[in-house]
This record gives sequence, C-alpha cells and structure tokens, in this order.
Amino acid sequence: MKRLGSRIKKKRELLGMPLGEVARLAGISSSALSQIENAKAFPSIITLKSVANAIGSTVGELIGENEMAAPAPIVSDQDKILVDKNETGAALYMLTHREEGRIMGAYQVVLEKGASSGDWMKKHSGQEFSYIVAGEVTFFVDDQTYAMNKGDSLYTNSQKRREVVNSGSSMAEVLWVITPPYF
Repeated sequence: MKRLGSRIKKKRELLGMPLGEVARLAGISSSALSQIENAKAFPSIITLKSVANAIGSTVGELIGENEMAAPAPIVSDQDKILVDKNETGAALYMLTHREEGRIMGAYQVVLEKGASSGDWMKKHSGQEFSYIVAGEVTFFVDDQTYAMNKGDSLYTNSQKRREVVNSGSSMAEVLWVITPPYF
C-alpha cells in the first residue's frame, strides 16, 4: 500500500499537478488523496481508477504490475511503432516500448512536403521538446509562428495549442519528446 501511494505522489509531482487539482479531477477530497499518498488509507478500485485517469496513468501502472517486466531499453529502427499516419502526409512513430511507468514519450514525426502534425499535439498538462532532425518546418505555438531548420529545437508548455508543418521543399523529420506520454 505504501508503494501505491508513493507512485501516485511521484507521478503527480512529475506532472507538476497540485494535490488539490488531482483530487478534484478524481472526484475525491484533498484529504482523502493525501491519506492515499501517505499510505494511511487504501482506495477502492473505482477511486484508484479515477486517480489514475486524473494523472494520465493506469491502475496497473500505479500498483506496479509491470515494474519487473520492462523490456530491453533499445528500440531498433525497424522495430519502431507506427502510431498514426494522417491525410496530409505525416507519419508518427513511437521510439520507445509501450511499457507502463513511462513518464515521457519519444516520437519521430516524418512530414512530407506540406504535411502537418494535425491534431497529434493535443493540449495536456506537461511539457515537450522538439528537435528538427531534417528539413524546414514552421511551428505554431498559440499565436506565435516559428520558422525552424535542421538543428533547431523548441521547448514549450503542452497546454498551449501547437502544430508543426513542413514548410520546406523536401521531407522533414522532427524528434518530439512529451511528458507525460499520451500515445
């Protein structure tokens, strides 16, 4: 029970979410969440599921079901996972295993000429880092527009509206790291 509470607290703190906000999102009192985090109370499965949803986690992750089952840390190029391909000509690949407990997600965004990330860059609590591996892109962050080239990087709050568009004459590639992961 103590490890469950510490996992919840660690995840909440990594996300920068106040205890009161998580409690509100989970539909419980701040006092109840504090007691769970400090191993003074054990939540029902329904409450645990609500807390997990509030912090972008799963019940399995919070109870530690996969802590010892982590795969090898390497994902070869041929083993990366295609997450989505949109109608504009953009492809999104996961560069990590789908293991529980990840606090960040690393992705490769490949954009054909004129392609856009579309709705992949959802607003959420967290932060993200993007590095232009190849090509020329335009990043839109809220009302700001940034023309970026190979070697440029961007670090931003994920609660802002974001989109990346290939504005060059050839294919573009972006390394995109987000916390917490949502794919």
